Amino acid sequence: MQVKKIVSLIIFSFIVLTAFSQRQKINHLTTFDDKLIHFGFSLGLNTLDFAVTHFNPISAHPDVPADWQEGSVSGEQFIRTDIAELIPGFTVGIVSSLRLNRDLDLRFLPGLSFGERQLTYNTEIINNQESNIVMPYYSIKSTFLDFPLLIKYKARRINNDRPYLIFGPALRYDISRSGREDLVRLKSEGFYAEFGAGWDHYFTFFRFSVEGKVSLGLNNQLGPPPAGNQRQYYSKAIRNLRSNVFTLSFHFE
Repeated sequence: MQVKKIVSLIIFSFIVLTAFSQRQKINHLTTFDDKLIHFGFSLGLNTLDFAVTHFNPISAHPDVPADWQEGSVSGEQFIRTDIAELIPGFTVGIVSSLRLNRDLDLRFLPGLSFGERQLTYNTEIINNQESNIVMPYYSIKSTFLDFPLLIKYKARRINNDRPYLIFGPALRYDISRSGREDLVRLKSEGFYAEFGAGWDHYFTFFRFSVEGKVSLGLNNQLGPPPAGNQRQYYSKAIRNLRSNVFTLSFHFE
């Protein structure tokens, strides 16, 4: 639901900017796009999600025999997990842009992102590290170092406005992934394919951009099962765990 609201906000912003551009008379920063290199900074909001596939049942996992039993869960059970809700996070970054030609830029936007994902299960969630407390969800907090390298394809400028598309690869490194006893452990490195759209507006002294971007995880983020006395089925029920990110950014260049 939150993603739908964000997408609706982007579409509304584009409509407002289009109407404004048709009334604009004075063009600002007319030589801005002729520069070979320029820099800026970026602020944004993000939501983190998982695309999950499961073992059906748990005994389909190569390390789980058919007669496996852990607590009240047997190897023949179907354990499912999903995201409880999308939680807004925060992103900050640096913009560096290299002009390739009139219509294309190469953009490197290293940054730092903070976010959270809450996993729910179709069975009780018991964390043995929390005195066997039954929890409504299991929270996975992440702090990412972001390294996207994107191609920006720009449409023709309309007075002080210019729509564009972006696409390219990205590497994210989760510096918070260190808990050996997490119920669901994640790998630190993630590779993504990113695409999105944005709108540049040229003010008197700077260019402001609103950009919506989707990042689709390419590799399985699931790490090894937890250590210690934690229950294993929360992790072993998962076959593949891919990380997806939606980011709404505001660039100042």
